[in-house]
Amino acid sequence: MTLTPAQRKLVLTVHVVTSVGLLGAIAAFLALAVLGVSTADEQTQRGVYAAMALIARAVILPLAFAALLVGLVQGLATPWGLLRHYWVLLKLLLTSFATAILLIKMRMIGDAARLASDLTVSRADLNSLGVQLLVHAAGGLAVLLVPAVLSIYKPAGLTPYGFRRQQALRARS
Repeated sequence: MTLTPAQRKLVLTVHVVTSVGLLGAIAAFLALAVLGVSTADEQTQRGVYAAMALIARAVILPLAFAALLVGLVQGLATPWGLLRHYWVLLKLLLTSFATAILLIKMRMIGDAARLASDLTVSRADLNSLGVQLLVHAAGGLAVLLVPAVLSIYKPAGLTPYGFRRQQALRARS
């Protein structure tokens, strides 16, 4: 698949917007998680978990899939490729890993929101879930900052596949 320069710029723009949007949404989720475990107000704590579930379901999850999908398109349709450079491969693996963990944790996020709406559930139980959500949000943010840095610095290094492909291209010319 070959893209025109205008198409490549569009795909790059969408990739940057979805990736940065994902980072921002996770930062908002993390801020709510911090509020959830640190507030003394029970009503605020219970409301925070409903807001976190909404952000995860309506913003983070779609952005994670969009960033992954557009990154795949970009890798397949540009000279960087998906498997030629270690930094691109690492970005793909980290984004895939973070998205998989998010899918696994969506149930816990939903459970936290449901439990928060049940006034018979103790604040201690909510705090326990809140700490888990906080740790996962912080970890997700840290993991996804690595691809952002790799996108800017693009460290040198071809994968064995990339090296063979480069040699084949040089031999043809």
